[in-house]
Amino acid sequence: MALRLYNTLTRQVEELKPIRDHKIRMYTCGPTVYDYAHIGNLRTFLFQDILRRYIRYKGFDLVQVMNITDVEDKIIARAREEGVSIGEYTKKYEKAFLVDLETLRIQPAEIMPRATEHIDVMIDLVSRLKEGGFTYERDGSTYYRIDRFNDYGKLSQLDPGDIRPSSQVDEDEYSKEDPRDFVLWKARKEGEEEWDSPFGPGRPGWHLECSAMSMKYLGESFDIHCGGVDLVFPHHENEIAQSEGATGKPFVRHWVHAAHLIVEGQKMSKSLGNFLTLRDLLDRDCNPVALRYLLASVHYRRQLNFTSDGLEQSRAAIRRVNDFVLRVREVADGVPTNEEVSERVVSARKRFEDAMDEDLNTSAALAALFELVRDVNVRLESKQVGSSNRDEILDLLQDVNQIFDVFEIEELELGDEEVARLIDEREKARHDRDYGRGDEIRDLLQEQGILLEDTGDGTRWKRRS
Repeated sequence: MALRLYNTLTRQVEELKPIRDHKIRMYTCGPTVYDYAHIGNLRTFLFQDILRRYIRYKGFDLVQVMNITDVEDKIIARAREEGVSIGEYTKKYEKAFLVDLETLRIQPAEIMPRATEHIDVMIDLVSRLKEGGFTYERDGSTYYRIDRFNDYGKLSQLDPGDIRPSSQVDEDEYSKEDPRDFVLWKARKEGEEEWDSPFGPGRPGWHLECSAMSMKYLGESFDIHCGGVDLVFPHHENEIAQSEGATGKPFVRHWVHAAHLIVEGQKMSKSLGNFLTLRDLLDRDCNPVALRYLLASVHYRRQLNFTSDGLEQSRAAIRRVNDFVLRVREVADGVPTNEEVSERVVSARKRFEDAMDEDLNTSAALAALFELVRDVNVRLESKQVGSSNRDEILDLLQDVNQIFDVFEIEELELGDEEVARLIDEREKARHDRDYGRGDEIRDLLQEQGILLEDTGDGTRWKRRS
């Protein structure tokens, strides 16, 4: 079955087909590095990670571009408050963002361009728009005339005639012919960093940055553009106007947007005290793998309610699968195959892939996995799982984990002869009824992150998460 994704542009679920060759070209709006990313941002970046992993699972090549916005009004204002250059100011938050990605096991994009390193490409795009009659200048700033682009509003499905000035429409302190128009190039202001251009000294508008960098690395038409649902208008609508106005070609085939996140049933805000960054959660002993699971477990187009109970349930779900893996690995070689178990593994794989193929339905995909865990656990108790079943189950779990990356599927290796020796010594102490020594060894291993579980079939062990 082919991968089908909801396309914001058409309001339909459509098959993902590369525009050219067998490579998917994907652009994702990256961070504006004026502060730490909050968990709503991270939910969007994690959805994009699941998407890129599943695209590869389906056998496509993929190149992803994620921009770093390092020049923008808030950045300039905060850098000025601290008395540093915007480069010095943004360096801290860019580094923090990359650490957040690593902590949540989000794979970095193949290309992560900074806006300040691509000013020449942005100037070129404005020049092309000027040649096409899409721009005008006022007081040193260059604006885009939306009434020159007949398709304006096709992504957000807004009628341009109904658009009124608001917090969503650019409210720059510059004069415009039409309040709906947006700025491409902002005139210089005293104390701000600036670049020379044919339109006068200044700096690029935010919307311009993504159009210029995406087309530089992915071409004038590419396959997927991702972001949060809050970016549909005006940011992505303006990207389309700029890009298609300059090239005359369709800009993006698939527009894919993730829904908002709320916290304990309320919209996240600093005034409510529920504005959370990853650092805030780690300070509260949040397990980042459990956070990854929670953020990935709800369909990306559904609003996610982040709760402490949800985090604990995510930890329990991960623990359940990890314990299941340990039990499956205990099945000895040579045990006859159980055909019914094999059929259930095949069925679980199909249900998993069908769910992911239908607009990346992660909740249904995980449900298929946990149904298999429940069924096989019953058969493990009655010794009805064969060695080939063991391998089939582990193969499926490894494939699932290629995408979710939250479970411990690979066989654990101590990698430390002293730890292995202590486990053997403890077994001997228990056999000799020297329970005091056995407890000492258990405590010593626990200090090293090794957890032991004594069962009727011997001692199981695993590393602490």
